[in-house]
Amino acid sequence: VHYVNCEYIWDLAHTQRVEPAKKAAQVIHKKLLGCLQSQLGLDTERRMKKLPLMLLSVSMAESFKDFDADSSIRKVLEMCCFMENHLAKTLAEFELKLEKEVLEPLNKLSEEDLPEILKNKKQFAKLTMDWHNALNKWVTHSVHFVVSCGSFSLLHTVDMVIHSLQDQYSADLYHFATKEEAYANYFIRLLELQAEHHKNSHDFLERNITDVSPVCVTTDSQKNNSRGKVYGEPLLTHLYDSGREIAVPIQECVHMLLHTGMREEGLFRLAAAASVVKRLKSSLDGGVMNHSEFTDPHAVAGALKSYLRELPEPLMTFELYNDWFQAAGKKELTDKLEQFKIVLKKLPSENYNNLRYLVQFLSCLSEQQAVNRMSPSNIAIVLGPNLLWPHMEGEAALLDMASASSVQVVAVVEPLIKYSSSLFPEGTVPPSMFCLLVFRGGVLGVL
Repeated sequence: VHYVNCEYIWDLAHTQRVEPAKKAAQVIHKKLLGCLQSQLGLDTERRMKKLPLMLLSVSMAESFKDFDADSSIRKVLEMCCFMENHLAKTLAEFELKLEKEVLEPLNKLSEEDLPEILKNKKQFAKLTMDWHNALNKWVTHSVHFVVSCGSFSLLHTVDMVIHSLQDQYSADLYHFATKEEAYANYFIRLLELQAEHHKNSHDFLERNITDVSPVCVTTDSQKNNSRGKVYGEPLLTHLYDSGREIAVPIQECVHMLLHTGMREEGLFRLAAAASVVKRLKSSLDGGVMNHSEFTDPHAVAGALKSYLRELPEPLMTFELYNDWFQAAGKKELTDKLEQFKIVLKKLPSENYNNLRYLVQFLSCLSEQQAVNRMSPSNIAIVLGPNLLWPHMEGEAALLDMASASSVQVVAVVEPLIKYSSSLFPEGTVPPSMFCLLVFRGGVLGVL
């Protein structure tokens, strides 16, 4: 009797937490399911389709097509459309992680692990009662000097089963005790995932709202207020004078190319009339742009190349010239991308923002390579030497653009374009990037 009473005390002390844990896991699992906006069991892309944020993005995409290309409302809706789409993807990724790392473990805990412990507890209690009944019969017979072999046999059998179940039950409770902190971590993980999701969404919005705001204020009069020329000026000076984050030639040329040049064969490779390129450069320098006046995408691409080439310092900087080549020299792709990320972090913020903006556009351009013949490699060949060159003076610098080092530049720029989504995880794209979806056969079809 003593060991049963001790076992009962031990059982009571350790099972006090099992039932509340099961109840907490069940209730929180149910409430969390109610918080989800997507369907369980789907991958990220399929989850996105039914999210309210995605439906909002689709509505914005349908709406901005009704405006002319120069409308401020259209430009803002285009950017908002992209941003809502990205937020929907972020939410879908968050809910997928939540399902795998919190919901599934909680469900297993409440429906399998803890019920098994409670089931063993119930069996243990029943057998303990049977043991007491058998013991009472045996004691009664003993008092009357009538010892029943059947009663003694039953007592012995129940005693053996109790010992076996006691061991199993003790092991279950010990396992629960050792895993209690791990179970508590399910709820901590919930908070961590929420914090990560809200931080990513906040950071993304904070970065991109700065791209939306200039759309509303870039009237002709404000453009004329930009001080000084653009071509040949240091990047930081131009950005400071114009109050922008993205250089005017890069932003304006990308905007025009998204509308007119994505399917143009040999973009950045074929030259345009020098007089047209010169006139476009003058317009960009003067801050007065009429997009409808410049319909030749090769002239626009030429003006963009010219801006990059005429920068006093390359967009990818003199200081990091050797760092880029060392990163590109890594044999393993994983190592190469990690080294690229390290070098990218070394860039000044203004260089990084403009390089990211440009490279993500070039990545989008390369997706049309079946039509425009501009693969990441081809783009890197024609544009790479305008992004990175050594710190040399005069003719030496020009000669270097045709030397072996320009071939090395291709090895740097090509993977930047090819793996832009990994190297620039922020998700920022040019404000008119969603126009590209129209060229692919309609926003709705792509989404």
